[in-house]
Amino acid sequence: MSSVQINCPHCFATNRLPGERLEDKPNCGKCKRPLFSGKPMELNPGNVANTLEHNDIPVLVDCWAPWCGPCQSFAPVFEEAAARLEPHLRFAKLNTEAVPSIGQRWNIRSIPTLILFHHGKEVQRVSGALPMPQLMKWLHESGLFG
Repeated sequence: MSSVQINCPHCFATNRLPGERLEDKPNCGKCKRPLFSGKPMELNPGNVANTLEHNDIPVLVDCWAPWCGPCQSFAPVFEEAAARLEPHLRFAKLNTEAVPSIGQRWNIRSIPTLILFHHGKEVQRVSGALPMPQLMKWLHESGLFG
């Protein structure tokens, strides 16, 4: 496998590592913290561009709001998916109430909305609180990973 570029969720440094090392719990070369925690990271205006554009792995974003009941019920499913699928997929959450400018830029009309990005470009999106089997099926349909 060739090398992959992974953006650190803590210091935002770009790390290049052999693809076969993704499973070895790699640490950031700059801040020495884990590149993957098995938990979704929070997106904000300061990290969204780096997160989406400087990862060779796909990034799945959960667009949500604190007052949204379906968002709250979907949160454990999203966290379980992160624990299962990282490091093959980066998981991130965007609080559309706290950062409405990004939600508007991405044309979020209902929440929760999941958007799958690869190399900074939207690959697919779906709205609604998906159960785990449906989420896994939707992700596999993207064709970005096995």
